[in-house]
Amino acid sequence: MLKFQVPTIFCRKIFTQLYAYINAQLFNSLLVRRECCSFSNGEYVKQGIEELEAWCTQAKPEYAGSAWDELKHISQAVGFLVIFKKFRVSYDEIMSDLCPVLSVHQLYRICTQYWDDKYNTESVSEEVLNEMKTLVNEGAGSGAYLLDEETSMPLSLEEIGNSMDTKEFQNVVPPQELLENASFQFLKS
Repeated sequence: MLKFQVPTIFCRKIFTQLYAYINAQLFNSLLVRRECCSFSNGEYVKQGIEELEAWCTQAKPEYAGSAWDELKHISQAVGFLVIFKKFRVSYDEIMSDLCPVLSVHQLYRICTQYWDDKYNTESVSEEVLNEMKTLVNEGAGSGAYLLDEETSMPLSLEEIGNSMDTKEFQNVVPPQELLENASFQFLKS
């Protein structure tokens, strides 16, 4: 995109939209497919997310924009999958420290599907599961737990206009081939 001088506003929107799509796809797979909700899969996805984060930190902010912020759901879910001693973590610690972006429904789904295929560790305690189940049954938060895979990110004309660099063409010398062509004599003035 740099090579072809794509305006930075378009680059930023493309990367933000791409990261949002990655977030929704990975997170929804985690919630829908039990085999994705394992310790080793969490490690695998975490490694990929770290590569995306590295790109965001290396890229100029005008290109990466807020793309990294779009990965909050999957980052927190994967962070939860790979922590040890989940059975010692309280519900409040999960909700406030580990996974503040995730809803109770999403956390409950992750906790009930989680399995450790590497170290055979336990998931959260029965007390935490029961607290989540009670909140889910009482209708706390939204009933839907999957992320919307909406792929359109609006771009206003004002954003485009504000992002464009003004160019001065008064001192630009046209190519000789154009100056020699009678149809382009207006370029001489």
